[in-house]
Amino acid sequence: MLQIAYRARDITEAHIVAGLLKANGIEAFVGGHYLQGAMGEIGAAGFSNVHVDDDDFYRARQLVAEYEASAGGSACRVPDADDDRPDHYARWFLLALAIVGLLLFEVY
Repeated sequence: MLQIAYRARDITEAHIVAGLLKANGIEAFVGGHYLQGAMGEIGAAGFSNVHVDDDDFYRARQLVAEYEASAGGSACRVPDADDDRPDHYARWFLLALAIVGLLLFEVY
């Protein structure tokens, strides 16, 4: 099973962190490509995540912590143990999408 090792600001940073993990022998997967595209050119944040296997999660968190320390206090963070819930931004995006869908359904 995959766990979120890092929540990136954008897809580019997610790939940078995934590359760091892969360079250290940890297979990493970047998720959130399609969610970023759904927001268009707004520059959505909080949709790009780096996933790793359960076995590699602890080592990945260590590497990410080192990355954040060297990045000078990045706004992104390693998720806490109880931080396995949907993103706040995703909820608002889905709510807005549902409202627009309902409005379009009523018009047509």
